[in-house]
Amino acid sequence: MLFYVLLFLGIVSLWWHWKARDRMKVTNLTGKYIFITGCDTGFGNMAAKIFDIKGFRVFASCLTETGAKELKAVTSNQLQTVLLDVRDSDNVKKVAAWVKAEVQAEGLWGLVNNAGIMGPSVPTDWLDIEHFREPIEVNLIGLINVTINMLPLIKKAKGRIVNVSSVGGRLAFSGGGYFPSKFGVEGFNDSLRRDMAAFGVKVCCIQPGLFKTALSNPANVMKEKEVIWNKLPPDIKMQYGEDYFQKDAAKKQKLSKICLNKDISLVVQCMEHALTSLHPRAHYVVGQDAKLFWNPLSRMPAVIQDFLLLQNRAELAVSHAK
Repeated sequence: MLFYVLLFLGIVSLWWHWKARDRMKVTNLTGKYIFITGCDTGFGNMAAKIFDIKGFRVFASCLTETGAKELKAVTSNQLQTVLLDVRDSDNVKKVAAWVKAEVQAEGLWGLVNNAGIMGPSVPTDWLDIEHFREPIEVNLIGLINVTINMLPLIKKAKGRIVNVSSVGGRLAFSGGGYFPSKFGVEGFNDSLRRDMAAFGVKVCCIQPGLFKTALSNPANVMKEKEVIWNKLPPDIKMQYGEDYFQKDAAKKQKLSKICLNKDISLVVQCMEHALTSLHPRAHYVVGQDAKLFWNPLSRMPAVIQDFLLLQNRAELAVSHAK
């Protein structure tokens, strides 16, 4: 009996120690420079506003002039916006040079790689290589390119790199380029974290579930799928069945409603912890769907993953023909 009491007390003590360690903050961060990509909308937009209020000197990169103007209109004079297309290497190099001139000897405390796109999420045999190329160019190659160009400034400040991945980087539950791109982000993040440890640079990865952002807008997602479906050759449509699109869409929409997280500030809170904690976590799993379903499922045997994920797909016409 004494053994179990001691075991319980030991577990409680370790948990309490971990919580206390998790709450420890880096001091004197006011005025530190951070660079955030993808600030037009969603996580990046909210992060830029919040970190500006908290006293960071924020460089907020936007893809569009409209996004940059709207963000600048609601933030302080200390926040600076810049136009950046992470797919454009020359653009990335010029922006990195501009940031270097701004931060000078102080370096860059934080880099938040948030820019990303979804791309079509449909069966692989509906797609061509261009459907895969764009999400991979933005979500993975663009992220790596920005990181490489900003890395000397991060090393100078012994700062933080925060990569926004997805639970889709642990579990591919549909076809398309989004999931390969996020699996790549996970691999890059892990290797970078180990490479930078000797330089005092902390590298963190955020793995959100399904959140209500422009990226996951149901109307846009369904419109993109429908365009691809309408262009499919007759033999592919025959294999799937003429009513497959509607049936599968109904299943996907039902799951999305169950899984959707509406409070995007949860992701920004993880960004803040990664930038300000004395002991940031290597990975942040965010959202009830991610914590309770997608993350646990990603650790299960493939046979269980396949069984559960295939339940959310409409049956194909060829299945009836067997």
